[in-house]
Amino acid sequence: MRTATSRDTLNTVQQVQVGADRDGQRLDNCLSALLKGVPRSLIYRLLRTGQVRVNGKRAKPDTRLAEGDTLRIPPVRTAERDPGTPPPGLLKRVSEAVIFEDKHFLAIDKPAGIASHGGSGISHGAIELLRAARPNESLELVHRLDRDTSGVLVFARSRAGLTGLQALIREGAVTKQYLALLTGHPRRGKFDVNAPLRKFVLQGGERMVRVADDGKPALTFFREVQRLSDDCLMQVTLDTGRTHQIRVHAAHAGHPLGGDPKYGEREANQRLRKAGLKRLFLHAARFEFELGGKAYSFSAPLPDDLKAVIDRLAGHA
Repeated sequence: MRTATSRDTLNTVQQVQVGADRDGQRLDNCLSALLKGVPRSLIYRLLRTGQVRVNGKRAKPDTRLAEGDTLRIPPVRTAERDPGTPPPGLLKRVSEAVIFEDKHFLAIDKPAGIASHGGSGISHGAIELLRAARPNESLELVHRLDRDTSGVLVFARSRAGLTGLQALIREGAVTKQYLALLTGHPRRGKFDVNAPLRKFVLQGGERMVRVADDGKPALTFFREVQRLSDDCLMQVTLDTGRTHQIRVHAAHAGHPLGGDPKYGEREANQRLRKAGLKRLFLHAARFEFELGGKAYSFSAPLPDDLKAVIDRLAGHA
């Protein structure tokens, strides 16, 4: 039996024992590290169909592993593992987007349009592109941003960084702040949305999130930055980090995000398209935490395409 300690590829059914350096890691993240290059969509399919087992039992993607656990990992065809060579232009965009790095972490100002990771028809997300650009480094995705969301995205360069920051995220000890354009004018300049969220899948396979009493707790703080004629630029701070949390909470408050194709308002989106908005107006502006006695603060300014929209809406262009 082998020990799951570093990235590996598997051609036959394997029984892999979880090592000390993967104690507490999510199952899906462990599999991504072991099966280098395998699309996450395939990893989730293996989990969903029960082909991956933990101690002989089916397990969910967010299952936390413990040292000594035994993983059953099925064979994965080489053709499925190889996503192909990333386009040079994408490699350059992500390489030039690095805003910080030390021995534990690397942070980028992720451009809109690049996914955090591959899957669902996407061959190369930010993590795959960085690994391709830095083949001799160990890089793990710590958290995620939606494909159309720009801004700060953090990766771990060490096991201590990965487990330490993921623990802080679970404990709510990380500050994650966004800039978002809400359609319409909220009654108050400061308001909070405390509403549980539940994920569900539509008949066609599209993933959605909605407010539901049986959902997971979710709390979002909205603060006005700039009031425009028909919209409002808001600073948004997350207390929790649920899927699509800002987008769903904004819509629940009656002021969905501009350019949101899932939860937004069609007429408002059409109006904003005329002002030059070509994507979801959501930007991860700041990510802060303290670990090992060191304070980390990563920030990314509002990108030019979104600044241009604000200028037009404010009558400056």
